[in-house]
Formats: sequence, structure tokens, C-alpha cells
Amino acid sequence: MSNLAMQTIQVKNSIKLAALRAGYGPVQLVAVTKTVAAERVREALALGLTSFGESRVQEALPKLALFPQADWHFLGRLQTNKVRDVVGNFALIHSLDRWKLAVALQAEAQRRGSMVRALVQVNIGQEDQKGGLDVAEVKGFLQEASTLSKVRIEGLMAVPPASENPEEIRPYFRKMYQLYSKLQVPGVQMKILSMGMSNDFVIAVEEGANLVRVGSLLFGERT
Repeated sequence: MSNLAMQTIQVKNSIKLAALRAGYGPVQLVAVTKTVAAERVREALALGLTSFGESRVQEALPKLALFPQADWHFLGRLQTNKVRDVVGNFALIHSLDRWKLAVALQAEAQRRGSMVRALVQVNIGQEDQKGGLDVAEVKGFLQEASTLSKVRIEGLMAVPPASENPEEIRPYFRKMYQLYSKLQVPGVQMKILSMGMSNDFVIAVEEGANLVRVGSLLFGERT
């Protein structure tokens, strides 16, 4: 059994156990393939992984072309000049963080006659170096975004402050779940709470995440 196969089993089991402890429903695993070679993506597909995440458009597009059967998610900060490459290629955008980007997505989706599914990124730790809306801005942004006919907001995404002790991150996940569960905006149906990565996905699931993004724990540390 390959290392990827063993790690996939371990990660899936950890997710399942954390979800049982929390009493929540199914949790989607997105395997983050940033810097991961195409052959390893092929192996991951053979192991039953179906959803993959990328954060650099130019690196991602060749993989999307090789594996169109996969469910591809865009995770990184999206520049408006890359919108044309993302719309129609990715099933879900996790990083909608400003109105200018929402307008650009709407325009490109209209041009293509398609629909964009997106998550609003929240800067839950109020970190200057990270994208995302402040908690206080989220509801107003959703109200505005609900007027866009080709952009469908389906939930929230967050990357909390880094910490060597995952327990220190728990309060941020808890705050995100409270925000997610209480938001009520006409025209917006909250379905997805994307939070948790390789070092903290178990705690994220325990605190209400229903989508986690795991890369290095599956594929090894990036070089």
C-alpha cells in the first residue's frame, strides 16, 4: 500500500470520527494538489478521492485538462485578471473576498452563460496579510451579492491564524460556525463551511466544518 493510500484512509477515518463526536453530517474532503505532480493526482483519483483544490491558476489549468472528471476547487486569492480562466473550469471558488471580484465573476459568467458557485472568505483572525472580509462586513456583502444573477453564494471559508497548537485555533473555528449558522440573507442559502487544513482539520470538523482542505498530510510537505 502506498503512502498516499495509507494517509487517505487515515484522514478519512479522522474526519468520520470527528464528525461523529460533533454530531454533524457528512464532511467533504478536498485534496489540495498545489505543487503536486499530475501522476499523484491520478493515483489519488484511483484511490477514490474526487475533489481537488488549487490556488494558482497557471499551475492548475494543465491538471484540469488532464483530469476533467475531477471536482476542482479554487482556493487561492483570485485576481480579477484571472477570472476568465477560473469561471467554467472550477466547480467552486472558496475565496470571494471583495465586491470588485464579485462583479468580475458576474460579468464573465454572463458572457459564458454559466453560473459561478462561490464561498465568501472571512478574515476571522483580522490578519493584515490575509484576504477576506471582517465578520461585521459579511452580512452586508451577502445582501449585495444576492443581487447578482450569475453568482451563487453557498457558504463561507476561513483560514485562521497559524499556530503550532491546533487547540489555540479552536475559538476561531467556533466563531466561524456561529457566524455561518446564524446568517440569514434572502436569496443566499448557506450550505458549506470550508475551514480546516492538514494541521487542524479534526478540530475544524469538531467545530462544525463540513468541508476541509488537506494537502501536505496526504501528499507530503511541499518543496
